[in-house]
Amino acid sequence: MKIYDYVIIGAGAAGCVIANRLSANPKNTVCLIEAGGSEKSPWIKIPAGIFGVYGNKKFDYAYEGSPQKNLENRSITVNRGKCLGGSSSINGMVYIRGNKNDYDTWAALGCKGWSYEEVLPVFKKLENNNAGGDLKYHGFDGELSVVVPQDANASGKRFISAGGEIGLFQNSDFNAESQIGLGIYNVTQSNGARVSSYNAFLEPVLNRTNLTILTHTSVSSLDIKGKKVIAININTNGIDKKIHFNKEVIISAGAIDSPRLLLASGIGDKKELESIGIECKNNLTGVGKNLQDHLDCMVTVRSDNKESIGISWKSLIPNVLTAPFNYYFNKMGWWTTNYVEAGGFAKTKESDGKNPDIQFHFTPIFRSHRGKKFEFGHGYSIFTCLLKPFSSGTVKLSKEGKSVKILIDHNFLSDRRDEATMIEALKNARKLLSSKVFDDVRGKEMAPGESIQSDDEILNYIRKTALTVYHPVGTCKMGVDEMSVVEPHNLKVKGMSNLRVIDASIMPTITSGNTSAPTMMIAEIGAKMILNKD
Repeated sequence: MKIYDYVIIGAGAAGCVIANRLSANPKNTVCLIEAGGSEKSPWIKIPAGIFGVYGNKKFDYAYEGSPQKNLENRSITVNRGKCLGGSSSINGMVYIRGNKNDYDTWAALGCKGWSYEEVLPVFKKLENNNAGGDLKYHGFDGELSVVVPQDANASGKRFISAGGEIGLFQNSDFNAESQIGLGIYNVTQSNGARVSSYNAFLEPVLNRTNLTILTHTSVSSLDIKGKKVIAININTNGIDKKIHFNKEVIISAGAIDSPRLLLASGIGDKKELESIGIECKNNLTGVGKNLQDHLDCMVTVRSDNKESIGISWKSLIPNVLTAPFNYYFNKMGWWTTNYVEAGGFAKTKESDGKNPDIQFHFTPIFRSHRGKKFEFGHGYSIFTCLLKPFSSGTVKLSKEGKSVKILIDHNFLSDRRDEATMIEALKNARKLLSSKVFDDVRGKEMAPGESIQSDDEILNYIRKTALTVYHPVGTCKMGVDEMSVVEPHNLKVKGMSNLRVIDASIMPTITSGNTSAPTMMIAEIGAKMILNKD
């Protein structure tokens, strides 16, 4: 088998960026390993096809989380991309970087080089902004296409107008001076089609002869001797093999699979590893700890008005049957939607007074209050997202017979401060939807429902229905304390000389908003560290 200089595990938001940058030098031989396969599916390319990929085992790991003791012991599905582009091939395409405070907090925690002033130029380098962004905050020559939605639904504009009800005004750029306010989100699309990390960074360089991509190839563990990884154990087409390399291994498998691979290789808490029969090679107690994610809960309204996106007899001819033609010939209509076209950020009484602690995702469709993927009819919904959770969880391994299973425990609402924020967030969402601007399309609130009004009733509703927004981070965090897994200045796993983790798992605290763009920024900085031999 061929020996490579660099092996990257995971072709997601981070891995595709790193593979591009390392292979730009023809002297570097690079192997990129992806457990999934091709992303070439209309469900992925057409923005409105999102519902066809969530839970689809061809494209989504759809991990089952551990029962959540504070959410009535419900097991929550953890959707993670399993194809070229990873989760950037199945996400909602919303382009949000987070705010200045997020990155300055990282720097204050001992992660030098990761302040807002230092990461902003990196975001700008990656971005190809076609949304009218300010030169101070945006880049125009990068690979990642950022645009405004092709054909935003009118319901979203009502939502933005309703912001005055709670003192939120229109914000035309959540990635500029301030996140506060409501507006139309920028999205990672081009000409009405999704742009994933694979499309932006890898697809254009597939002709590089020094770049090898192995799909349908899973990595079970790393062989470790002393402070070095000496081989990578893979399975491809049902056959176990080893990959050897000259320089480094970069794990970019995401906040779930990156700690899983470290633990399976003997890097983690010694007591926990030995309890399941894994020899500890490097005692790092922080591996798999510090799991952070954005908890999310919705208010949904059913309406008889066909303004919003939906399938009904009223919309069949004017919208539904014509949608494929309108998309393919004009790149317009509801096939262009990512469903989360509008949203925004707000502060609750629980915030620090300066920075947002909740995010709204407005969807111009009737989201099922019964857990169904699809409901006939029309309506609109607001999802309220807990931006800065105090609760954190874990990713661990357990032994079941001869097999090892991943245990994903978000530990949602384990901190009472998160409860108070979520209750106020739901109340604010209701205030938005009670605005007179919705009078023309007003319908019945199906969830939580008019009978649910008190704080206790709202909290009970949250416990029964809240889910994740699919933004897991932090499980291999960078930092300087005893729970840190990677070094901030080079992203090398502590105690290892040729192993790095470069993906969302290295975030010490979660960013304020969707996590795809920050993950690509991390990858760009990580690749530079490798090339500079840090």
